[in-house]
Amino acid sequence: MAGIPSIFWIVPVAGIATVLFAVLLIRHVLRRDPGTPKMREIGDVIFEGAWAFLKRQYSTIGLLSLLVAVIIGILVALLGGEKGIEGMTAVGIGWRTAVAFLLGAFCSSISGFIGMYVAVKSNVRCAAAAQKNLSQAVTVALRGGAVSGFLITALSLLGVTAIFFAFGGATRPHIAPHLIVGFGFGASFVALFAQLGGGIYTKAADMGADLVGKVEAGIPEDDPRNAAVIADLVGDNVGDCAGRGADLFESTAAENIGAMILGIIAYLATHNVAWVLFPLVVRGFGLVASMVGLMCVRARENENAMDALNRGYFVAVGLSIIGLAVTIHVMLHNWWLFGAGLVGILASVVTIFVTQYYTESRYKPVKDIAQASKTGPATNIVVGIAVGFETTLATAIVIGGSLMLSYWMGQMSGVLGAGAFGTAVATMGMLMTCPYILSMDTFGPITDNANGINQMAGVGKEVRHITDRLDAVGNTTKALTKGYAMVSAGLAAFLLFQAYLDRVSFLRFGEEGKYNVVDIAKVEVFVGALLAVMIVYLFSSWAIRAVGKTAGAIIQEVRRQFQSDPGIMAGTSKPDYSRAVDITARAGLREMVAPGLLPVLAPVVIGLLFKWAGYDAAMVVAAVLMVGTIAGIMLASFMNNGGGAWDNAKKMIEDGQLKDEKGNVITKGSFTHAAAVVGDTVGDPFKDTAGPSLHVLVKLLSTITLVMCPLFI
Repeated sequence: MAGIPSIFWIVPVAGIATVLFAVLLIRHVLRRDPGTPKMREIGDVIFEGAWAFLKRQYSTIGLLSLLVAVIIGILVALLGGEKGIEGMTAVGIGWRTAVAFLLGAFCSSISGFIGMYVAVKSNVRCAAAAQKNLSQAVTVALRGGAVSGFLITALSLLGVTAIFFAFGGATRPHIAPHLIVGFGFGASFVALFAQLGGGIYTKAADMGADLVGKVEAGIPEDDPRNAAVIADLVGDNVGDCAGRGADLFESTAAENIGAMILGIIAYLATHNVAWVLFPLVVRGFGLVASMVGLMCVRARENENAMDALNRGYFVAVGLSIIGLAVTIHVMLHNWWLFGAGLVGILASVVTIFVTQYYTESRYKPVKDIAQASKTGPATNIVVGIAVGFETTLATAIVIGGSLMLSYWMGQMSGVLGAGAFGTAVATMGMLMTCPYILSMDTFGPITDNANGINQMAGVGKEVRHITDRLDAVGNTTKALTKGYAMVSAGLAAFLLFQAYLDRVSFLRFGEEGKYNVVDIAKVEVFVGALLAVMIVYLFSSWAIRAVGKTAGAIIQEVRRQFQSDPGIMAGTSKPDYSRAVDITARAGLREMVAPGLLPVLAPVVIGLLFKWAGYDAAMVVAAVLMVGTIAGIMLASFMNNGGGAWDNAKKMIEDGQLKDEKGNVITKGSFTHAAAVVGDTVGDPFKDTAGPSLHVLVKLLSTITLVMCPLFI
């Protein structure tokens, strides 16, 4: 450990403290009142369904992970060349990469499981807290969501740190980051299938429940007579909790490793290991800042809960800026790089408010969609699509401006290779508040389930009004997290792209920085870029088609139950919830395989085909990575924000916030409401299946190309 700065101890200390903090949050939430016997019964059914799906899903993912780990190890060992890395053979690199892959996959899986477990247990407690007041309901939902947010980021930081030192980081800090890239790939692999499978499940159930229940049968959302309701509530947990948890675990892991690789050039020039360890330390300070921010959240009665969440977020942002300044001062002694990190932090703040503007009912885009619903579903969909496309402008400006500014500040630092490292510092700055942002994300499905539980348990209108309000806020927080993940993916895209070029340079020439040009004028590079865009759109097509196909099966099942048992609508008999859950689970797992394997296999196949054809395969794959990332980010922006706006336009009508030309409040069950439900249903697979999965796809392209890089040299 010689030469490692003493400030580095913040990493294990903050990591372990965060795990203990999460344990205390679990204890706090589980000691809360679980509500009436009816509420507990509904909560138990949701838990059983979610747990059964996750066990089945992760069994499938586990087998795929083992298979892929073996294939990776063999391919890198056999096709990675004889040169190796500083005396380490291709076989040595191969087995280390395979082990790192499995560790990343395991940690990602654990993150998803724990987050889902606590979220499900928080649902019913949030529903019970809403019977007391808004403040207690917000506290339960946010702290229940925080368990997932803080555990995931802590496990990511501790996992990367542990494997870095296990693979020789203390003595060879310029080599170890190249050996642990498999950790990020393993996390990405699990995250893609977790997000995709959970997304297909949750949106198929949601669409089935809405179209048959609200539109055809004319019954309220989460009505206990609807056989798809339990499947819908289960889906919120397996898609938004487990899936997003795995997503952001891999984000933080892959981007940490990429930043460490970019720090190698400066390390070799200065012999200061702080350049490699800096990303880990700044993330440690981020954990502390987010913990304090979370504990500062206190919702006032009759205020928008989003305002309370924003207050805690700004506390976390302020402390993150202080932590960044301390880390820069102690480790790098370069205030230009502090400016680069500040750019990343400010980019996260801007992203939060841009997403709120496009997805909250207080602002014009959502109001426009709601107004368009008055003339039917067609105009609702047209305006919603227009809003979604418009959001790409803000996304491009935020990402592009942040990259340009942070790169320039890196160059001004005067350190060799620090231009690209400046973008890495910006990305690390943005990720400092990741635990808090992820807590707000899981707040969404918890409040959604609490609302459904209160509806099914038949509580009074006042309590339902509280959970209705929290559900609308939850829609916004879920959209915020997707926007945050998307912009962080955009910042990290350049970081990981540079890391890929450095890795190619290292393997080809023995040092970083020599391979830094990708010539789009070459026909093979242009074709690689074209294929990258195809991968993004084909993946989205398969993901959305999977939702539609699975939703069709659920719709048929709910219709069948209504027709075969008239007592369901009369309230004299109960629907068969378990059958609807089982149909959704089996279809969701079956349909996730093809779109999940596409981004895993396509870059490798493209690279090897061009290599065997005699082209510079490393450059072709670089084009796949770069252009595929750009296409994925823009399409995800359209899907996430458009879908969130559609959802809250529907909520706006259901909350009685829209009036007709005569000044009368438009109510549920009206023509306008039915049009808004159709629009929301179109947006569901956009914002909760394909859109979030594209975040993972973008980073998976980066991690798989980093891992399989030796094959293309």
